[in-house]
Amino acid sequence: MCDNDPQVRIPAIQGIIRRRILANYRADPKVVATMLPPGMRPKLQSGFAMVGICLIRLEQIRPKALPFLPGISSENAAHRFAVELDETEAVYIPRRDTDSRLNNLVGGRIFPGVHHHARFSVRDEQGRIALQMKSSDDVTSVHVVAQETGVFPAASCFDSLPAASDFFAAGSRGYSDNLRQRCLDCLDLEIDEWKTTALDVQKIRSSFFDDPSRFPAGSIEFDHALLMRDISHEWHSGPALNPQRWER
Repeated sequence: MCDNDPQVRIPAIQGIIRRRILANYRADPKVVATMLPPGMRPKLQSGFAMVGICLIRLEQIRPKALPFLPGISSENAAHRFAVELDETEAVYIPRRDTDSRLNNLVGGRIFPGVHHHARFSVRDEQGRIALQMKSSDDVTSVHVVAQETGVFPAASCFDSLPAASDFFAAGSRGYSDNLRQRCLDCLDLEIDEWKTTALDVQKIRSSFFDDPSRFPAGSIEFDHALLMRDISHEWHSGPALNPQRWER
């Protein structure tokens, strides 16, 4: 059971999303449903559940009320599932990784969501991005090589880039496992202008989504990736959830 007041609360945080990759897979909704907390169901597109990795570089991160403070920067990865609960669209995030020791320290205590420490290697030059991430506990790794492009993949389960972009824009609320308090921390993302472009992904590996114990053969396939750059944003605490009793 959760503590009497499990919610991790923070003041409004503001900063810049310098680079955000949304690498998205289509998956068997029956398989995905087994990984979700009670009360959540997969959000579907053309009969598929949508899961993926958010790879995000944050800069100038500071409390909104204290704009004079020096901002911090970090590379971060979140493995996520597009979900619905009640009348709300959101994402469920079973795993967060970061290269920031501060995020690792305060995540799940002061800042919503447990953040595991990881090492990142990133090259981002002339529209070509090569990113590798490996967690310090050797549990999670990601490798992505991609090129910015004006062409959205025809093989996607989405008809167009705007359709895919709108689907993920609706999931601005994220619920993250907080095993320290046995709850789901909630974090809301507010973006001044939601704008995405297409990425041509030439290589992608994820120890999470490539794991056959989670996703048996044929139950998951890479679909497409979106890119965001230089976006002003804010983070706000939302209502935590108790997955055992589903109390808010």
